[in-house]
Amino acid sequence: MADLVFRPAMRPADDDPLWAILEPVVREGTTYPVDPGASREQVFAYWFASDKQVFVAETGGVLVGTYYLKPNSTGPAAHVANAGYMVHPAARGRGVARAMAHDSFARSAVQGFAAMQFNLVVATNAAALHLWQSVGMEEVGRLPDAFRLPDGSTVDALVMYRKLEGAQ
Repeated sequence: MADLVFRPAMRPADDDPLWAILEPVVREGTTYPVDPGASREQVFAYWFASDKQVFVAETGGVLVGTYYLKPNSTGPAAHVANAGYMVHPAARGRGVARAMAHDSFARSAVQGFAAMQFNLVVATNAAALHLWQSVGMEEVGRLPDAFRLPDGSTVDALVMYRKLEGAQ
């Protein structure tokens, strides 16, 4: 989507359109480590935690995606970034997540992060795995049975990593 604009999320102005993105992903319970029964307030507390910078992707004034950016750890490991991404169901398959990934990589590099690490990519999320591999993320670890699906079964989660170009 060439007409995407990225900007910091604005609260409370963006709350309702953000909820339209966050709620379906959380309620589905198959790709994101947030309790599917979490309240709106709990989900916002997670998404807007004090260590996160939250951005939105919009086209024509409509929010179609959101991501957060934060240090993956602290102290001597704070030079590695972490991010989480969600796309509005109606905008999936249109390149929004790919564009958000590239934007987050660029912002991370400018902020001095040397790499990006994803800690919990659900192994059954084929679309995400394909996307992350296509943008240079590599599987560096596998956590057996680390994610519980809504039916109670468990699946592996992957740790993925990529060095960032142009880190300052």
